[in-house]
Amino acid sequence: MFKFLKPQVSVVLLLTSFFCSSASIAQPSGNQAAGNQAAGNQATGNKATGNQATGNQATGNQAAGAQAVGALAKPWLNLGRAATPAEVKAWDIDVRSDFVGLPKGSGSVAKGEEVWEAKCASCHGTFGESNEVFTPIVGGTSKKDIETGLVANLARPDFPQRTTMMKLSTVSTLWDYINRAMPWNAPKSLKVDEVYAVTAYILHLAEVLPSDFSLNDQNIAEVQKRIPNRSGKVKFIGLWDLKAKPDVQGELCMSNCKVSAEVASILPEFARNAHGNIAEQNRFVGASRGVDTTKPPLKEPLKVAIASGIADSPKLAVAAPKTPLALAKEQNCLACHGVDQKMVGPGFREVAVRYKGNIKAEATLITKISQGGSGNWGQIPMPAQPQLGSEDVKTLARWILEGAK
Repeated sequence: MFKFLKPQVSVVLLLTSFFCSSASIAQPSGNQAAGNQAAGNQATGNKATGNQATGNQATGNQAAGAQAVGALAKPWLNLGRAATPAEVKAWDIDVRSDFVGLPKGSGSVAKGEEVWEAKCASCHGTFGESNEVFTPIVGGTSKKDIETGLVANLARPDFPQRTTMMKLSTVSTLWDYINRAMPWNAPKSLKVDEVYAVTAYILHLAEVLPSDFSLNDQNIAEVQKRIPNRSGKVKFIGLWDLKAKPDVQGELCMSNCKVSAEVASILPEFARNAHGNIAEQNRFVGASRGVDTTKPPLKEPLKVAIASGIADSPKLAVAAPKTPLALAKEQNCLACHGVDQKMVGPGFREVAVRYKGNIKAEATLITKISQGGSGNWGQIPMPAQPQLGSEDVKTLARWILEGAK
């Protein structure tokens, strides 16, 4: 900001400049003139320094003021920190349908068969037919579908089951899902080349690729042109057209609104505690919404139960010491085994009953957990758990044989 001098000061400076520069004025003696000049320079210098200091101070105040206003207008600027490149890279693993995000790599059908037999067949079957729990991956497509890009059986209401390959429209979706979610008991553990190989093996089972094919980041776009249902996408107008009716309808309420929702669905009693206590499985961020499934379901509405003290308000989950049950949850054992009842595999207490009094029970169970097996509890095989240390395997085996208490 500029500051203007007062008129009186301006006149004095103007007259001083005029008289000092005029040749018609008689000059004083040399020493006196030099002294006056020095004094004048000093005064001018002091004045300039003062002005400069004042200007700097004004600029500093102005900057500080702007910063304060900015902080008030944008209070979030001082929250958190920028993600590091390594953190972004760890999260940024999605692969788009145009293959942006697909990492370099390759995998053959033959290699995919090896990985499949070791890590996938226990749930999805040797030929992708799956077991009694999981939907088949392969089946229901034909060579004609590969030519047309539309799966004819999807139009048949009498067709018994829709498989993954019948519904799949982009090979990038298959690659991405295997990469981020498989195998079930150890997601994201496959190497990039193994993901390519398993994808190639599935496509070979569906007769999309020959047995000697190697899938890689360079030829995957060409493979997309052979996906049986590549042209089977449906565009839902309601999601794209702003004038269309939204697919979710809500009520606009401005007064006397409901403060609590009515129960619209419940967890069946037989499945209530099948995967352990839901209340203990919440994230440590945000409010806990898990129901304590170790207790009977509430008969009263939640707001009445809370008011009467029957149920506590939701609270943050607290990390418990690492017990055998916590270890079983950590290793995803409860995804296939219930504590009391059979799920994909037998319930833990069923195992305890069968092996009661067997002196070789602990050694047998340790082998089953670490190396896997099949035939003892039905046709669905138990996958090996090589990631578990010997002490953890022993802890789980003893806990199961003691009745999973």
